[in-house]
Amino acid sequence: MATIESLQKEYEALGERPDLRSEPGIDPSVLLSFDYEYPGEEAEIAIDTEEFTAVCPWTDLPDFGTLEITYVPDRLCIELKSLKYYLLSFGGVGIVQEHVANRILKDLIVACDPLRMSVTLDYKARGGLHTTVTVRHEKQKN
Repeated sequence: MATIESLQKEYEALGERPDLRSEPGIDPSVLLSFDYEYPGEEAEIAIDTEEFTAVCPWTDLPDFGTLEITYVPDRLCIELKSLKYYLLSFGGVGIVQEHVANRILKDLIVACDPLRMSVTLDYKARGGLHTTVTVRHEKQKN
């Protein structure tokens, strides 16, 4: 039976940490949009997934969370399959929890220029701490 000390030595011998990508590894170029055929009609669109993951840049451990995107389109809607590919590009990227929601909001605004949008990322508890980050955008009226 392994002792704590011998197990610690085996653990340290593993030594290899996963290769993390930096924030430029996130790929907003995959985001596609299509025409919203009812401009002037405010439809609130809510999209959520329980499968969001990124990596803590300090521990290299995965952060898992539920992501909710709610928006009111102006002239464009986000194409969902491209959104899934975009969200998958966060896997293996070292980015702090507090920055992820802002990054997603920024990229989605560029992709579809909505009237309003909010992004909420509700992370699973880690180290006994639970984090939820919510960011919002409202288009300036001319």
